[in-house]
Amino acid sequence: MLRRSVFSPARAAGVLGATATVALLLSGCAPTPAPSPSVSVSASPDAESTEPAAPVLQPDGTAEENLPVFTAAAEGVWATDQRGSGRAYVDALIGAGFDRGAMQVTQDQTTVGNPAESLQFSVRWGADECLVGQVGPSTGQVVTTVMPQLAEGRCLVGTTRPIDW
Repeated sequence: MLRRSVFSPARAAGVLGATATVALLLSGCAPTPAPSPSVSVSASPDAESTEPAAPVLQPDGTAEENLPVFTAAAEGVWATDQRGSGRAYVDALIGAGFDRGAMQVTQDQTTVGNPAESLQFSVRWGADECLVGQVGPSTGQVVTTVMPQLAEGRCLVGTTRPIDW
């Protein structure tokens, strides 16, 4: 034998909503548990900080060793309203100690003037490596890696923007 509900779907939803409201109101009447004792520990002035130190450029290090510095500089720009500006990434990398003359950056805008979906920037490192970064709506985050250099010491394929500021 088949049983049919006497409630329409709309009426059933209303009954469930009313039941939930009553349950919430009643839960406010329940006694609250006593707070558990807490212990407060204050650090002494000479205690070591638990925050990791910001990465520092190692001029004699490898590209892989300097990738955290490159990434931190890029993430710093990505967190600002300048995230779509190639110049901002170049300036941040220069500020972190990278050589402007070893950098490449792609255009901020498409040929019709729209913001680029992807912006790439790089720093040539040593005789055969590159630190390469990519950002933009197509990635949604900062992506960095170490790649081998291309022909003629380049890091990025295609036409790049002059870094003349």
